[in-house]
Amino acid sequence: MRKSCLALLLALAACAPQAPQRTVEERPFAGPAARGDADLRRAMLTMHNAARASVRQPPLVWDDALATAAAGYAREMARTGRFEHSPQPRGMPNQGENLWTGTRGAYRYDEMAQHWIDEKRDFVNQVTPNFSRTGDYRDVGHYAQIIWSRTTRVGCAMASNARDDYLVCRYVPAGNVVGELTLP
Repeated sequence: MRKSCLALLLALAACAPQAPQRTVEERPFAGPAARGDADLRRAMLTMHNAARASVRQPPLVWDDALATAAAGYAREMARTGRFEHSPQPRGMPNQGENLWTGTRGAYRYDEMAQHWIDEKRDFVNQVTPNFSRTGDYRDVGHYAQIIWSRTTRVGCAMASNARDDYLVCRYVPAGNVVGELTLP
């Protein structure tokens, strides 16, 4: 009886679903991605403002206070390992927020921002939250915040733990306001 129970337990264990493997995407470059506050600022402004220019919106300016707020929250996510938006309201005036996470050192800053900008493929300029071709506003919310017509300032920061990078960008005025259009 004991041998049959042990055999049954081993068979069940072999059939139990395994936890998914962690995926690390291939990189188009060797070694760790370049890091530094100046590089982050330059990449984020370049990528954000190129996206805004493509829809005829004025460029954003860098805001050190927003970057400081973003840094605090990036450190919190790196410390806890929890990837979720910060509680609202954020700051005064209220700040919009974009979040990104990925394998530590595996992505350049421009690649991080490009993940948000790639949401453009599903964006339609309809009243928020009906601005996604997929029907799910979360599929375009990062992109919509980047190009939001009334947003004028941005500040970003990144923090890491042993496994992941956490990027936070904060925006003023906040975008993705329910009942409003992203672009005029």
